[in-house]
Amino acid sequence: MASSTDRDSFGTTKIQRHELPKGESLCEYCTAKCCRYFAMPIEEPETFKELEYLRWFLLHDRASVFKEDDDWYLLVHTKCKHLQADNRCGIYETRPQICRDYTTDNCEYEEDWTYEFYLETPEQVWEYTEAVIQKKGQSIRSRKPELLPVL
Repeated sequence: MASSTDRDSFGTTKIQRHELPKGESLCEYCTAKCCRYFAMPIEEPETFKELEYLRWFLLHDRASVFKEDDDWYLLVHTKCKHLQADNRCGIYETRPQICRDYTTDNCEYEEDWTYEFYLETPEQVWEYTEAVIQKKGQSIRSRKPELLPVL
């Protein structure tokens, strides 16, 4: 029978949410997922130009795009500059309001971060663009260049 406590990818002991000892914070057992990225909602891309913006986003390091239900997001994988080595906030008393509003009630503690639709490379965006924009018998790729004459 598997133990109800495991180790996460950072080697931290991970207890189940319902086993949290009274008076302790779930954050004491977490790797601070919520402080290691931010995701901004974006409009669903429908045109070639909008899809080119997605491709441009993903030409930058540590960016990806995902869909959750019908909502699209730009995900930037970057940790907060105030996240300390123990995964605690270094500016807890003066943290931004968005951090103050965030609670462990619905946090990502047990999430495995898998999405049905996830783009992490500009090449994936290009392939997606061809699939949704391409008209029958046409390609959005540049035409094949003429062969050079043999001298």
